[in-house]
Amino acid sequence: MSAPHTDVEQVELANTAFYETLEQGDFEELSSLWLTPSDLGQDEEYHDPAQAGEISCVHPGWPVLNGRGEVLRSYALIMANTEYIQFFLTDVHVSVTGDTALVTCTENILSGGPPPEDSDELGPLVGQLVVATNVFRRTSDGWKLWSHHASPVLAETDEDEPDDPTP
Repeated sequence: MSAPHTDVEQVELANTAFYETLEQGDFEELSSLWLTPSDLGQDEEYHDPAQAGEISCVHPGWPVLNGRGEVLRSYALIMANTEYIQFFLTDVHVSVTGDTALVTCTENILSGGPPPEDSDELGPLVGQLVVATNVFRRTSDGWKLWSHHASPVLAETDEDEPDDPTP
């Protein structure tokens, strides 16, 4: 087992790699960052999901996705339908206990959709604030994602504030 500060640094690097890979739209690399049954010494063809650390993912507004097929398919869809995405992570906190690590952070996301018809320009850019929890598991190949859960942060609007504040 490595020193605690080294574990934290390695988990931070794995977390950063996850977001950078999403920004680059590199599906093959993204797939390699997620835990597989073989990472835990399980048979790839047959394994008990409860014992094999089955991966899971919750995107903002989506139901829970379980298993490599569902999780990776969701990222393929996101990558295919997102022209541009950039993550600015804030409030990053890493906690490591044994072979499991928990990362919480705020994803400040800037994304753009498809370009307007007959144009090479990016579609309109949209900002979004999301809080995320990423769970990593130590493997012989380093730290790999076990679970990602992201939830939108509801922004306050002027309508939320009273018209006549009382002293």
